[in-house]
Amino acid sequence: MILPKYHETLRQEVRLGLALRRKISCEYELRDADGNIKWVLDNIQGVYDENGNVEALQGLMLDITQRKRLEENLQESERSKAVLLDNLVGMAYRCAFDKNWTMEYVSGSCYELTGYPPQALVNNSECSFNDLILPEYREHLWKAWEKAAAYHTKIKEEYEIRTASGKCKWVLEQGQAVYDAHGNVVALEGQIIDITQRKKQEIEIRYLNDHDALTGLFNRRVYEQQAERMSADPDNLPLSLILVDINGVRLINDAFGYAEGDTLIKTVAALIDRVRRPQDVLCRVGGDEFALLLPQTDDRTAQNLAMAIRGGCSEFNTGPDARNYEISISVGYSTMETPDQRITDLNKIADSYLRNRKLLNNRSSHSAIISSIMATLYEKSEETEAHAKRLARLSRQMGRVLGLPPNRLGELELFAMLHDIGKVGIDDRVLKKPGSLNEEEWQIMKTHCTVGYRIAKSSMELEHIAEYILTHHERWDGSGYPQGLRGEEIPKLSRILAVADAFDAMTQTRVYRSAMDLDTAVGEIIRNSGSQFDPEVVAAFLQVLKEHGDVNLQYIESGGSAKPAESPEKPE
Repeated sequence: MILPKYHETLRQEVRLGLALRRKISCEYELRDADGNIKWVLDNIQGVYDENGNVEALQGLMLDITQRKRLEENLQESERSKAVLLDNLVGMAYRCAFDKNWTMEYVSGSCYELTGYPPQALVNNSECSFNDLILPEYREHLWKAWEKAAAYHTKIKEEYEIRTASGKCKWVLEQGQAVYDAHGNVVALEGQIIDITQRKKQEIEIRYLNDHDALTGLFNRRVYEQQAERMSADPDNLPLSLILVDINGVRLINDAFGYAEGDTLIKTVAALIDRVRRPQDVLCRVGGDEFALLLPQTDDRTAQNLAMAIRGGCSEFNTGPDARNYEISISVGYSTMETPDQRITDLNKIADSYLRNRKLLNNRSSHSAIISSIMATLYEKSEETEAHAKRLARLSRQMGRVLGLPPNRLGELELFAMLHDIGKVGIDDRVLKKPGSLNEEEWQIMKTHCTVGYRIAKSSMELEHIAEYILTHHERWDGSGYPQGLRGEEIPKLSRILAVADAFDAMTQTRVYRSAMDLDTAVGEIIRNSGSQFDPEVVAAFLQVLKEHGDVNLQYIESGGSAKPAESPEKPE
C-alpha cells in the first residue's frame, strides 16, 4: 500500500526510532483498496519485552490528505504571488509603519530599481530604504504616509532616490496602509516604479514650452507671465522694460540665406544676455524682437543698460567675430514707477520709443547692409564695382537719349549698380565655374533674378527697383526668364540694362573666354535687335556710341556680325 518511493526512508526512520526508543512520526503516501492515493500521518512506537527487545510495533495512522492538499495549494499560491510580484513593473514591498521604512518583504525587482538585492533591505540588514530617499523628500513623504494612514486613503508620490551606484532616479510610489481588526496600522504595502525617463521628457517638454528653440531664451509666453507677475508685486518697482529689434533681418535672410539670419538672431541674443543681470528676465518675443524685464530698476539704470546693449553690438562689429555685414539694432525702454501704472502702458511706451528709433536707424542700417552685400558679391564673383559703374554710366546715357526724366535716370543708375545683387545667393561652385554650366547649374544661375528681387523688396531703399531686378533677363521676343515676358511687358529700364549688360559682358575678358573687339560686340547687339533686345533701345545704344566715336560706324551700319549674342553670365 505504501508507495515504493517512501519504503527505504520509512525503514531507516523506524530503525532509528526503535534504536533510540523514541516515538516515530512519518508522513507518506499510500494507495487504498480503491486505488486512490492518500497522505497519512503515521505515529509509531515500539513494544519491548523485559529484556528490551522489540516485540511489536503499535501506532495511530491518520488521513491527512485534505491538509496536505491545502498546504500544496498555499505553497503554489505563495509561489505564484512571488512570481507575480517579481514581474511587476518596479518594486513591490511590505514594510513596517516607521520612519526607517523597515522592509518585511521586497520583490526581486529591487535590484534593478535600487542596485541592492532584496535581502539587503529586508529588516534593514545592509541599509534602510529611508537612506535611499534623497533628504529633501523624506519629511514630505513621511507626512504623506501619516495622512494616508489616518484617513484610510491611498498614497501616490513622486520623489528621487540614490541607487547603490550613486545614480539618482525619479520614482513613483503608490500604496496604502494595512490595518488589524482594531483599525491599527500594522504595515504599509505598495509599489515603487522608476519614472526617470518620463520625468526627463516632462522636463524637456516644459523647457520647450518656456524657451525659444533658436536662442534658448525664454519665449513670449514666459514674458507675458513674468510681466504680469512682476508688475503686480510692488516690491519689483521701479520696473523697467527694454525692447530690442534687429534691423534688416529680412534683408540678411534674402541675401545670405535663413541660416545666416538665424546666426544674426543668436548673436544679438548673446550680446543682450551679456548685459543682463541675474534678476533680469530676457525673452525672445518675436522673430527679431527681444524684451528684457528689469525689476527694481529706475529709468537712468535702464537707459545705461540700453546703451550697454548698443555698445556691445558696436564692439562686435569691429571685433574678430564680425560678420560680412554690420549688425544694427533699435532699442526702446520705459519704466513703471507706481503700482497704479499698467504693464500694457509700459509696453506701449517702450515700443513707441523703439519704433521712432527704428525709423531713424532704418535708412543708414539698410545702406550699410546693402553695401556689405555688394562687397560680398564682388569678392565671390567676377562681377566688379568697375563693371557696375560702367553699366550705370552707359545705361544713363541711353536713358538720356530715350528722354527719361531725371528721377528715372537716377533709378536706372541705382538699378544698374545693383542688378546682379541676387548672385550673392548663388553657390560659389556655380558662380565661379570656369567652364560651361550644365542644365542643372544653369537653372540655379537663373534664380539670381528672383533672389535679387526678394533682397530689393526687403529694403525700403530698393523696393522701387525690385521689379527691374526681377526682369533684367527677359527678352523682347519672350524667350527670357524668369517670367517669359515679351515686348513692352518688360519694364523699359530692364530693356535698357539688357543691352548695356550684354555689350559690357562681351567686351570684357572672362575666365571662360577672351573679350570681343568693340565692332564685333556692337554687331551682335544689332543682329539681336527685335529678338533679344528692344529695337528702340538698340537705336539709343548706337546713338550713344556714335556720339562718343568709339566704334567703326560703317561696320555698325552694315549690320555687323551674324554671330548671336552670348549670355552676360556664362554660356549655356
